[in-house]
Amino acid sequence: MLSDDGLESIGWDHWVQPGRAGTDIHEIYTTDGHQMATAQLIRFGAGAHGDLHEHLGYELMFVLQGELVNDNGDRYRVGDLVIEEPGSVHQMTTETGCTLLGIREAPVAPLP
Repeated sequence: MLSDDGLESIGWDHWVQPGRAGTDIHEIYTTDGHQMATAQLIRFGAGAHGDLHEHLGYELMFVLQGELVNDNGDRYRVGDLVIEEPGSVHQMTTETGCTLLGIREAPVAPLP
């Protein structure tokens, strides 16, 4: 598990995207090509949320700190591994803040 000090020493960028608020990101990698796979550390501040989106490929999320809440009511805590399948639709939020590792094999499609 990462310490708070370890996470603060990482270079964070504010994640600016329609439908997203209170989220910072540290990109680990992005591949070239039509799938454009990515891996990143994602930090949600208290009350932050992601956009409503559909997965075009698999996404893996591993919770490092805090708690993440899916719009279906599922709550993910430290050590939980979440796998979203292609075609799944969801929106994430957090009441207390959280940090996670996110790996996507393909981009997502934002939904209204």
